[in-house]
Amino acid sequence: MTPLPHRMPGVLFDEVAAGCGGAGALRLLARAEHSRRLACVYAVTAAARDTGGAVAQEAERAWELLVAARNAAPDAAAAVLTHPSAGPALFGLLARLTQRREGAQPPVHWFTALAAAAAVRAGLPMRVTWPAAGPWVALPSLGRAHFPGARPGERVEVRVGDDGRARIAVPGSALARSPVTVPRDPYPSKGHWRGAHLLTALDTDAPLLLDPLDPSCFPHAEGRPGDLGADEVSRWASVARDACRLLRADHPETYAELAAGPRLLVPLTGTARGSVSGSSAETFGCVAMSLPPTGTAFAVTMAHEMQHNKFAALLHLFDLFEAGGQELYYAPWRSDPRPLLGLFHGAYAHLGVAQFWNRRRESEPDAALRAAAHLRFARWRSATREATLVLLDSGRLTPLGQRFAGRMLDTLDALCRLPVPAPALRRADAEARDHRAAWHDRNGRARALPV
Repeated sequence: MTPLPHRMPGVLFDEVAAGCGGAGALRLLARAEHSRRLACVYAVTAAARDTGGAVAQEAERAWELLVAARNAAPDAAAAVLTHPSAGPALFGLLARLTQRREGAQPPVHWFTALAAAAAVRAGLPMRVTWPAAGPWVALPSLGRAHFPGARPGERVEVRVGDDGRARIAVPGSALARSPVTVPRDPYPSKGHWRGAHLLTALDTDAPLLLDPLDPSCFPHAEGRPGDLGADEVSRWASVARDACRLLRADHPETYAELAAGPRLLVPLTGTARGSVSGSSAETFGCVAMSLPPTGTAFAVTMAHEMQHNKFAALLHLFDLFEAGGQELYYAPWRSDPRPLLGLFHGAYAHLGVAQFWNRRRESEPDAALRAAAHLRFARWRSATREATLVLLDSGRLTPLGQRFAGRMLDTLDALCRLPVPAPALRRADAEARDHRAAWHDRNGRARALPV
């Protein structure tokens, strides 16, 4: 499993910097993320060998199983390694192997579970065991089996028979149950098996999934529920379908990026700040979000978070700024001072938001909603332009980062030349002043954008 080099044509790099890129950019970034996960698998195995003992033995077995699954069905292994939960598992395990604390046992079973999931997807006859973390046993990218009463440390057993059918059991448990069969259909929830909820299938047949149970898909998300009821899943599916119809009709490039591969949503509930969303650098293809109230709100959230997904993956390929600075900056979309990385991420995401609202004000038939789109467009085009100027003036961007931010600025300059109704301009300006004043009252005189 030798990762291959990846190259991005300059024209495509500039298109991505301009807030676009389309399906071609997303497919290239997905291939690069897959290679990065392959490299991490090798690094985990090598670090486990250096550790020795039982850790090395379990990692070696997982490596051999993953290699066998990849040889039998490369696409099946790739589906597991590119699943959002694989990133935190692999890189978290690598960190624990290379920065071992006295007496702490690295959770090599995370690697074993990934290898087992690849073998199950490949239909590869095998038997593998690992210690349970509790009553839920996850096969990443497939789903999870529930064994009520199972305690941490009890052995999980996964078997794939000659017929390709997979079964999970906790045979030594005091409350041992019959094995749970892993369905061939990847999205059902039946008996003691739970899969992700399929919200809709996109034009490319790529699924848009909702997964409330697997914490590895977005490890630091707060407000994650347990499994959702049928009515709530139905509400998610309805709003998601509305958003996809809107994107397909009026925002074709954003829709093409969304449909370029599987997308997984982690639902957040009980959030104190209304609608919230987030992305993580190691969970490419995943977005954590609260349920948006409308299809338009869902669509703009996806446009925003797809930008974060692209930018995080791009930073795994290119150094756009010099690390290590301690400066904090004003960001017009945040209440707290942001480091340069956060400002860069936010500016790129809000470039996508400004582009979204520019198109909405052209295509929205309702007069009141069209006026709101004018306001949002005016607000975010100017705020993002100001943030981009600060990035270019920071002295921390590499030559490639200067090129990227410069292309962002070219796009924003073009957006800022577009006419906007005077009432929307006045309200956007007032919102910007109010936000800056509230930020200074809260944070003092941290380095701010030029007025």
